[in-house]
Amino acid sequence: MKPVYRILLGFIFVIALFSCRTVPVQQIQISRSLTGRAVLSEKQLITFFMMNNSLADRGQVTRLARYYISEAYDEGINSDVAFAQMCLETGFLRFGGLVTPEMHNYCGLGSIDTDHPGESFKTEQEGVRAHIQHLNAYGDTDSLVNPLVDKRAKWVTPRGKAPTVFELSGTWASDPAYGKKLDAILSKMESVR
Repeated sequence: MKPVYRILLGFIFVIALFSCRTVPVQQIQISRSLTGRAVLSEKQLITFFMMNNSLADRGQVTRLARYYISEAYDEGINSDVAFAQMCLETGFLRFGGLVTPEMHNYCGLGSIDTDHPGESFKTEQEGVRAHIQHLNAYGDTDSLVNPLVDKRAKWVTPRGKAPTVFELSGTWASDPAYGKKLDAILSKMESVR
């Protein structure tokens, strides 16, 4: 074999070897801070949700993802955390507790017992806005940008008392493992492409 052909075959071999090599994919890192920067896109939120409830109305999930990103951005809240909390609180929109779908209450606001089933909101967007505003009361001390729809925000004292999902245990929810449950959902969300 002529030296030129050997060089050419060697070059082709090297190209083939490196073109078939698997490039490691970096895992997404989601902040656990209520005011941290969100990293997931609308499409990624929808994909994650549908992986966990394939029977859900995709149109509703799309609207909710869009509202969570927009409303959270306005108020300086991490939409990844808020969306994860909605998934936890509603059982991925399966509900099944005191709060019902027509209440548009995606975070269990005011849901205590049968005498206090929770707050109701007129629209999906208003329900998401109330959720974001309540997270703002827990995680931030800044004033709101949008008109107040969360009547329960005034009861959060001091404002900013829960800067991460972990401090929501025993404050937002009485469950001492509440922050760990949110963290587990966020960890699953980190693998969405």
